[in-house]
Amino acid sequence: MKLIVVRSGSAILFSEFGEQPVKSGDVILLGANVLCGSEPEGHITITTLYADTDFLLDQLFWQYADVLRDRFDAQGFADTIYTEPAQVLHLGEDRSGLLLPWLDELVALSVDGAYRDRFHRMQALWHAVIDQVAPFIRISPCRTSPNQRARVRPTLPRYRRFAPLRAEARQVRDVLRSDIARCWELPELSRMVHLSTKQLGRVFVDAYGKTPLTYLTMLRVEEMARLLRETDLTIAQAGRRVGWRSRNRASAAFRECVGITPSRYRAMRSAGSSMHTNETSVLT
Repeated sequence: MKLIVVRSGSAILFSEFGEQPVKSGDVILLGANVLCGSEPEGHITITTLYADTDFLLDQLFWQYADVLRDRFDAQGFADTIYTEPAQVLHLGEDRSGLLLPWLDELVALSVDGAYRDRFHRMQALWHAVIDQVAPFIRISPCRTSPNQRARVRPTLPRYRRFAPLRAEARQVRDVLRSDIARCWELPELSRMVHLSTKQLGRVFVDAYGKTPLTYLTMLRVEEMARLLRETDLTIAQAGRRVGWRSRNRASAAFRECVGITPSRYRAMRSAGSSMHTNETSVLT
């Protein structure tokens, strides 16, 4: 999970919530593997906290220890109440201003590499930050099933079995990565690893949080984004390069995953260089 605090400036943000303006006083919450882009308006300065999913689930268990039996219950409980993959939280400049000294200290401790010696201080700083942010996080009363999520959004699995990945899942992943432009079909992949289509779907979702064909879409969008950034190929050409024959199909898949159209993404290349960020990796 990413927690992005806007310290100064403003930008237009693009993600699964569509297109939204953000400014000083806002905090962006992004789930694991959620794609997000931004177009600064002049300049923007941010601090980003990275929090490991298992770390957050452990904290959720202790927060609701009176109703949850164990940490595995916490995984399903999180699935039930947190279904929005991306949120913009409007804390306001006064409230977000409280976070800045804590963020600065977290940055300093992270740069120094004092994770072990200053572990408890970093925990205290994290709790101080999330205490101010948590009241603004939207909780969903309805649940999106794992199968629905696996077919719609490229995300990490919402549960962990603490077991090695099945060889069949790794084999299908490697095959998809080796030729993303090929028109792969589920029966073909299933025969390759000697599983039924339903079995392969379950095994792959368990391993990667998405079905094989949704995983392929994610790979294609990532490569198409690289082509739009680094080459002068047209959108149709870039789409065909990664395996989509139709420009409309390529544009629709790109917008679904990234939150903006390919043409808007390409236009952001020149603006991206003006964005100044201050990031720290903590609690991972």
